[in-house]
Amino acid sequence: MSILLLPFRLVWRLVTFIFELTGRLLAIILGIVLMIVGVLISLTVVGAIIGVPLALFGFALTVRGLF
Repeated sequence: MSILLLPFRLVWRLVTFIFELTGRLLAIILGIVLMIVGVLISLTVVGAIIGVPLALFGFALTVRGLF
């Protein structure tokens, strides 16, 4: 019975791998964008209240996407 289900299992693993890779890539890109926006907002003193946590969140998201 397991030989009959092998093609379906292989296709399922391939689809899962593609989704995981896409999710990681999206997390890395979004994290880098948030870091850049956070740093740009932090250039003003008033914007530092929002910019610093935004940059830290972007950094954490990038690290999560890499590992």
